[in-house]
Amino acid sequence: TGMVTVKTPTLGSPNNVRLSSYNMNLVLRWDRPEGEASDLLYTAEYKSVINQISSYKTGCLNISALECDFTPLHLSVYGRYMGRVQAVRGAESSAWVESSPLTLDRDTVIGPPSVSLVSNGATVEVSIKDPMFQISDLRNVYGEPDYNVTHWKRLKMNTITQQTRLVLDDLDAWSRYCVQVQLKTGIDSRTSLPSNVTCQSTAGAGHGAPWLAAVLVLVGVSLAVALVVVVVRKRKSISRFLFPKDTLPQCLKEVGVGGSLLQDTHTHTLSLVFLSLWRPSIDSHSCLAPNPDPYPNPNPHHNKA
Repeated sequence: TGMVTVKTPTLGSPNNVRLSSYNMNLVLRWDRPEGEASDLLYTAEYKSVINQISSYKTGCLNISALECDFTPLHLSVYGRYMGRVQAVRGAESSAWVESSPLTLDRDTVIGPPSVSLVSNGATVEVSIKDPMFQISDLRNVYGEPDYNVTHWKRLKMNTITQQTRLVLDDLDAWSRYCVQVQLKTGIDSRTSLPSNVTCQSTAGAGHGAPWLAAVLVLVGVSLAVALVVVVVRKRKSISRFLFPKDTLPQCLKEVGVGGSLLQDTHTHTLSLVFLSLWRPSIDSHSCLAPNPDPYPNPNPHHNKA
């Protein structure tokens, strides 16, 4: 009779070997053997346990990670699987350690739906997206889900719906509401993880945000204050600009004509004509007459020697 040689394991075996599934993936995880160095490599295998005669298939070979993802290996969403792992170092190896079986459609953890909110006046529109499965999709596996939509301002209120888009109305204006969604499958009544809490503020019907009016008022007040400060600090310059000093003849000073009108003889003449029409008492000819000599000759008949 032939002799069968059984190879004795020389390495410690991995610990806490377990299969897990999230959104229809399938991952085998384990812990490093106690007392062994960190230079170990691992080989992981899986098999279907629905068919009792099926054998293990390699999923990962000589890896250093402490997990192996079997998802890309043509799994069935209704399959029941087991995994096992072995530690290796060169020619040395450990004993195989098996996991408990796992049925994908019954044991997978269904992730939370995605939720987004849009405010429209005093209503909030809720949009829901199903979690993404690694194999197939949620509706193909579990049918049409129900969504438990919880919303609150202070007290929580629940709404059950099969719609992926709904409008929350009869809400208080200018208030902040929060929403959380959890789905329940139509088949097997599986529930997902709850979504993140998402919040949105409402506005008033037909009105913009209340802070906009406050900002406009603040800007208007700031501009008014700035204008007052400028006027106070520049009052002398403004006064000189509005009321410039002039050196006009006395007859023109009486009617307040600015010196800029008398830049030449023609302008002088036109200004006086205008003044004569406006105030007939002004004699334009007297203003047009040449100025007397400020230093008259006391002896006009005196001839030079």
